[in-house]
Amino acid sequence: MDGILAVWKPAGWTSHDVVAKVRRIVRVKRIGHTGTLDPQVTGVLPLCIGRSTRVVEYVQERPKAYEAVLQLGIATDTEDLTGTVVQELAEVHVTEAEIRRVLESFVGQIDQIPPMYSAVRVDGKRLYELAREGQVIDRKSRKVTIHELNLLSADLDKPHPKIRFSVVCSKGTYIRTLCVDIGEALGLPAAMAELVRTMSGGFKKEHCLTLEQIEELHASGELEERLLPAETAVDHFPRGNVSLATAKHAFQGKHIAMDRVDMKQPIDAEGLVRLFAEDGMFLGLFEFDAKSDSLKPVKVFTPTE
Repeated sequence: MDGILAVWKPAGWTSHDVVAKVRRIVRVKRIGHTGTLDPQVTGVLPLCIGRSTRVVEYVQERPKAYEAVLQLGIATDTEDLTGTVVQELAEVHVTEAEIRRVLESFVGQIDQIPPMYSAVRVDGKRLYELAREGQVIDRKSRKVTIHELNLLSADLDKPHPKIRFSVVCSKGTYIRTLCVDIGEALGLPAAMAELVRTMSGGFKKEHCLTLEQIEELHASGELEERLLPAETAVDHFPRGNVSLATAKHAFQGKHIAMDRVDMKQPIDAEGLVRLFAEDGMFLGLFEFDAKSDSLKPVKVFTPTE
């Protein structure tokens, strides 16, 4: 079994729980997920199965999209509503115009301080482990990118207003922290009330199967045909085609001269190319080497592997 299985993660499951469940269903050990989701968060969790685990790192690096609900007037130690309340206002007054102005200010590259309840390691320990011991330590801020941030709805008539927004962001962005920072920009305590991941690595809800569907399709022998090929995870890299004769050299891990490659798009700054044989077979990822004017192998997908 080989390919990408996009799972719609249910609430109450860790990402590792989902991997373990799918391993038991399909009886394949070589499975990797492409980005951790907190247990209470639902949404898109692509799993790479078999040799497709080779593209996990590339899926993880791609932007992710979420829909979140932010609650104003309340703050917790975990930055979401599962935590202990540390601040609460009797009522909050804010306008939609103020909210839109603040959301616009977060688009672009921003600094984020990882929450204490996160998996970031400091001196060999996870931050959430230190938090559970009652410790709060200084954390270094990190650069993340907010590509899009849009207000979907605002329920402003309640004492603790709720704001629903969508966001497209870079790897490593904490939406809980984004909620807190938006609140701070409004001069108000805030916490994340709900979160759904709507896209990860180019995979969306329409690509996903539930765990129940995966069990049913596996039992009927139809699951493999629902797997997405590994190349769909790296379709953001430019494509090049080569002859079948040249493809044999690619499978042997040899450099491929650029005059043998029919590039369908120009090579970008990353220098990686999805290489295909003329019959459509995916050969793997290759990197442009300017000195030799050739493509050198990075991840080769041999047909006999």
